[in-house]
Amino acid sequence: MKKRLLILGGTGDAAELAVRASQIAEIEVVSSLAGRTQQPFTPKTGSVRIGGFGGAAGLAAFLLDRAALGEDRPIDFLIDATHPFAAQISANAAVAAAECNVPFLMLVRPAWERVEGDRWIDVAGHSEAARALLGLSQRVFLTIGRQELAAFAGLDAIWFLMRAIDPPALNSPIPNGKLLLARGPFSLEEERQLLLEYQIDTIVSKNSGGGATYAKIVAARELGIPVVMVQRPPIADVEKVDDVEGAIAWLVKQL
Repeated sequence: MKKRLLILGGTGDAAELAVRASQIAEIEVVSSLAGRTQQPFTPKTGSVRIGGFGGAAGLAAFLLDRAALGEDRPIDFLIDATHPFAAQISANAAVAAAECNVPFLMLVRPAWERVEGDRWIDVAGHSEAARALLGLSQRVFLTIGRQELAAFAGLDAIWFLMRAIDPPALNSPIPNGKLLLARGPFSLEEERQLLLEYQIDTIVSKNSGGGATYAKIVAARELGIPVVMVQRPPIADVEKVDDVEGAIAWLVKQL
């Protein structure tokens, strides 16, 4: 009988992991998506559930609930491959896996690292990022997603180009400027042209890592534009890998 793997996903890495894990004869893949984006990275194989679990307790119940997936089998392995800034679900997963004694792994893509020519202003969160713009910027490229736009809504003297995958919720406060809906990957030429066309003097970005949106960092470096870089939240002290290959290797060892 196959072992069941639950992947907490929504990222490109998670979708790739689902495909790779499904190729292991002993593994049945279940992917869970939070449902916060209209067009998430949906795995092309395995079963998919959408929606939250109800905190760590709800996830623990799901891991152990033999009827949760319609069959008399619980989850055998758990891999968290969510976005590096999805701190709450990652924390919940670590707690639930420990409580249920389910083998647990985090797939965390490496953060971007500063190189020569980068003009980064490191900040711990979005409120600090908003404060860092005061007296520094007039036209800002805001690339933090739709859920954190409210932190910048009070900066009326600054114009913002806001890029997100989905539009913000109705009646949620957003800064003055233009909303651009797009999903990466973006090329260096596209990012360079965007910065020049909108006369951007500062970028605000999460340190998401990966290659899909790194071109904006390269373009900023080439043009001498400062980047207010929001650092990642702390994560649980659990076993981690930084790529899909590492996750597959870990999974094979569990069999």
